[in-house]
Amino acid sequence: MIWNIIDKRNRPYRWRTINAIIEDVAHDNGVADAGPLDEANNDAPVYDELRGASLHDAVAWAETHPGKVTLYLYDDGDGF
Repeated sequence: MIWNIIDKRNRPYRWRTINAIIEDVAHDNGVADAGPLDEANNDAPVYDELRGASLHDAVAWAETHPGKVTLYLYDDGDGF
């Protein structure tokens, strides 16, 4: 399930085709001002990616993964 979303798109109004990555939300702990994860999150994937999806499909895809994840959004064609 999504616990955080980081939008790295240069074109934030593009929704039809984007790229997405999910990571265990615990990876955010090293960032200044991040909210700490106080409980175990063993079910979260370490990393997964989805290319060329709509914003809606990317959010729905991220929600299907077990555990707490951060969803990163990127412009399609700009890589990750």
